Amino acid sequence: MAHDQTTKKPRMHLALDFSWTQVETDWRQPTSWVNNAYPDVGLFEDLARIAERGLFDLIFFGDSTGIPNTWEGSIEAAVRRGVAWPRLDMSPWITAMSRVTSHIGFGLTYASTFMHPFFVSRLLNSLDHITNGRIAFNVITSQRRADFENYGFDELVEHGQRYDRMEEFVDVCKKLWASVEPDAFVWDAKTGIVADPAKVRAINHVGRFFKVKGPLSVPPSPQGRPVLIQAGGSARGIKAAAKFVDHVFGAGKGIKLMTEQRAQRDAALQAEGRDPQAVGILWATKVIVAETETEAARLKERLIADVPTEAVGVWLSHNTGFDMSTLPPRFSLRELNQRIIAANASPVGFVGLLARQYGEETEFSRDEFFEHGLHAATGYASTTAGTAIQIADHLEEMFDATGSRGGFMLGHSQAGHRALLQNITGQLVPELQRRGRFRTAYEGRTLRENLAG
Repeated sequence: MAHDQTTKKPRMHLALDFSWTQVETDWRQPTSWVNNAYPDVGLFEDLARIAERGLFDLIFFGDSTGIPNTWEGSIEAAVRRGVAWPRLDMSPWITAMSRVTSHIGFGLTYASTFMHPFFVSRLLNSLDHITNGRIAFNVITSQRRADFENYGFDELVEHGQRYDRMEEFVDVCKKLWASVEPDAFVWDAKTGIVADPAKVRAINHVGRFFKVKGPLSVPPSPQGRPVLIQAGGSARGIKAAAKFVDHVFGAGKGIKLMTEQRAQRDAALQAEGRDPQAVGILWATKVIVAETETEAARLKERLIADVPTEAVGVWLSHNTGFDMSTLPPRFSLRELNQRIIAANASPVGFVGLLARQYGEETEFSRDEFFEHGLHAATGYASTTAGTAIQIADHLEEMFDATGSRGGFMLGHSQAGHRALLQNITGQLVPELQRRGRFRTAYEGRTLRENLAG
């Protein structure tokens, strides 16, 4: 395919989703470097160096804090199969990764449902200093039962209330990040003055969920405040994110649905008086790049080879908050979603996408449902495999169709494999650069500046 480079085209941003490298099925692949080394810090430092050579904007770490126990009400299957465990708090690992890099950013996840905004805002601001302004905060509510139980909840908190708390949580964080003005510190050795008290102010926040006096006890962030990312796909989640989000983590679910989501996001941003052009969507996209189409297809088929149904059930149950072991022999997607909603679990995500694709009245057998689940849990259904030229065509088509604002969060199909990641940086990135679609050098000093470029 010929590509005209005479006209300057919008450039896309690229992030690497490293949330699930050591879990699910990827760790069993011959090219994986995680199974014996995990959690050696050198593994993560190696990843960061490769990703920075590819000029990625950031490395993203999603998180969950409990061992999945929704399937059959037990952690046994998750422990046995290595589904969503073991998991690390990535903040100290990010510190190590930042010391061997200079430009790439790092996305860290915490749940507003469980955490306190003073603690999180202070931690992230401190990390922003260590990294010289390269931190993004992925704020989530969590729908995972195991997470809730670790923080003293017997049941999932109602969906809308989780987002009410998120809105207040982020509001408090932003107030705290602004409580010390950028020029407050003077460090005047002659007068002995460290900072101007008039530029360090309490926030005196009293709300439905939090009471916080402030101010923050940390110097202002090198980038003003950490970049805010949010991925909620429900109507309530989209409305909440529109109030504060800098960039959206969007589900890559086909151009038609992605275009609809872009329109919904834009409308929500406009309702909040914000400019949709300033907010990009990083679409979750799984790709496998190889020298030939045949080799790429072979690598993709490895994703679903010999994956036990039990592991699929654990993954589906954990990520919806609903025990899929209780499914009857046959059921409609409407019936399943009604049961999910009654359990205060997540009605969007995998089941929601199936309903959009096949219709709510469509009936599935358990085996048919878990076959679709296998393709979702392993990333097979959403992975595009091909040569660098084919993948670049694919990314360009999605990017242009969804407004040319944002880019792609390249997912875990390649994250655990050094060779496949190097194919991204060594083959795909140069092809995108040749088309004028990706940077040839970092231009900003901070993550915020690079994402704005």
